[in-house]
Amino acid sequence: MVHHKKTIVFTGGGTAGHVVVNLALIPEFLHEGWNVHYIGSYQGIERQLIEPMKGVTYHGISTGKLRRYFDKENFKDPFRVMKGTMQSYLLLKKINPRVVFSKGGFVAVPVVTAARLCHIPALIHESDYTPGLANKLAVPFAKKVLVTFPETKKYLPEKKTEWIGAVIRDELFQGDREAGYRFCGFTHNKPVLLIMGGSSGSKKINDAVRNNLDQLLETFQIIHICGKGKIDKSIEKFGYVQFEYVRDELKDILAITDLVISRAGANSIYEFLALKKPMLLIPLSREASRGDQILNARSFEKQGFARVVEEEELTDERFVLEVHKLWEDKEDMMKNMKRNDQSEKTKDKVFQMIKGEARK
Repeated sequence: MVHHKKTIVFTGGGTAGHVVVNLALIPEFLHEGWNVHYIGSYQGIERQLIEPMKGVTYHGISTGKLRRYFDKENFKDPFRVMKGTMQSYLLLKKINPRVVFSKGGFVAVPVVTAARLCHIPALIHESDYTPGLANKLAVPFAKKVLVTFPETKKYLPEKKTEWIGAVIRDELFQGDREAGYRFCGFTHNKPVLLIMGGSSGSKKINDAVRNNLDQLLETFQIIHICGKGKIDKSIEKFGYVQFEYVRDELKDILAITDLVISRAGANSIYEFLALKKPMLLIPLSREASRGDQILNARSFEKQGFARVVEEEELTDERFVLEVHKLWEDKEDMMKNMKRNDQSEKTKDKVFQMIKGEARK
């Protein structure tokens, strides 16, 4: 089978977390003249994030979804995955890439399976402390698994797993403070608190912010990224801005941010670590997830990068108390973060590893 010169297929989706590492790597491959293709779902967030990129060809496939509750759709999912695997197989035969890189999420399972059937090496990246179900299903078909947390190695086959750290998007380091202040309409003389509840937003976090807004605004200016359809139009206060989702301006916002309150998705928290932003983490509860964010958060807490409050313990009083404690701890936290800096090297390492597999 003759592979096209320098062609790569990326996959991953379902949440923004399953796309950001790909967003960090794709420009490197385009810059070196590779043909870049992306296989994602028809309607997922990955389509919105990837399709606008110049030089990337997007292909939609059928995909299942992991639901942690009973739903008649669950019975259709195996067939969707089988259909997606067939579609991926035909696409890979046509595109003929040298290598497939998967960031996980359910859409990636058919693609990695099909790569094995086509004898194309597939590399998987696992960001979380413990591997997600989609990656667990895909691992047997992959050539290599790259992990963000060193502790993750113990959950995966030793021979094919390698710890590499977090892959951070270059542009996050290129924020413009003045642009950030302008975008938010903020002044320079009060610290900035950034609140993010993941790509779909968090009602619990949003409520905690809004219930305590007046008290928090005494000390901070607040940027609240609250998720799709979650803006409260009735609140208009100086020093408080709300957005559903921020993409291009995120780097400028981060440049003016002093503290972050966030969910504990691995990609996000490693980005905050690379940017040395002290954080209060409110991980997704075990009811709403498999508990991976709790493990991510506790690992960061242990290393002195974050404070953690579990969702069940989140009250208005506790929320305000934790924000103020975070403000007091920020200098120590930033010192701990400075000791840990490895983000710049990681992306290059992953880039070279993917190219290495493509050469074999």
